[in-house]
Amino acid sequence: MSCPVDSIGLWGIFMQQHVLLSTKQKPAPAARLRLPRLHIRLRTAAGVIGILLIYLVWEVITRLELYPAFIIPPPGEVWEKFITVVQDGRLWLHASTTLGEIALGMSVGVPLGIFVGSLLAKSRALEAALSPLLLAAQSTPIVAYAPVLVIWFGTGTTSKVLICALIVFFPMMVNTLSGIRAVAPEHHELLNLYGASYTERYLKLELPSAISVIMAGLRVSATLAVIGAVVGEFISANAGLGFWIKLARDQYDTALVAVAVITLAVIARSLYGLVALLERRLLRWRPPVYSLIDE
Repeated sequence: MSCPVDSIGLWGIFMQQHVLLSTKQKPAPAARLRLPRLHIRLRTAAGVIGILLIYLVWEVITRLELYPAFIIPPPGEVWEKFITVVQDGRLWLHASTTLGEIALGMSVGVPLGIFVGSLLAKSRALEAALSPLLLAAQSTPIVAYAPVLVIWFGTGTTSKVLICALIVFFPMMVNTLSGIRAVAPEHHELLNLYGASYTERYLKLELPSAISVIMAGLRVSATLAVIGAVVGEFISANAGLGFWIKLARDQYDTALVAVAVITLAVIARSLYGLVALLERRLLRWRPPVYSLIDE
């Protein structure tokens, strides 16, 4: 006879299993917090030092006049161009267009990737049937079929959103598939013993267990979404940072190209940081089942 499985009782079961299976003594909370904080400070310092080194190399190259200014513009010229486009509003116009496409693309591609990855994780036959098509789509460069999407869906926002969604979809699907299949068999057996339903197993065991792997895929997807938006804007657009780069390139305005490229890098790094922050928030309250898997 099976008994109902609620969230408190389920995690209580895993806590009991954790106490029985784990004999390692945990460090004090204060000791566990010092090292991560020191690691974050060192990583931040290393990032700042890396940016300063790039700036110094850039400055030296331009001062030595190894290349003409229209090929590698001086940092001061790029800064002046940046101030100009901020003041006249062009930077915000193109950056907001690209950000909107990225946000819409991720809002479509991420849930779809998680959904399909969950289905494939539960069905080997479905994985065998769909994997050739999915691998063919992933192995084909996005620039190869992006023009077709523009022809099918027009030169507006829809085609760019679909390009972003497609480039985001695959890493989310693969990470979800890997994370769900990594759940230990004894955890499934324990839930079966207590009569858990399919939905309960998915929501209270498989999805929470895979969340760290899914968030890793989301970090990759956040940066790939920027690439998808730029590729779509390169092909056909009248606004966006990709369109801006193409226009500035045709005009040999390399300072403007540098401003747009740096803006894209800042957007990608900011998205990555937001996902990493979300991941830390989610995993801070992760249930005891994570301790079982990590150990």
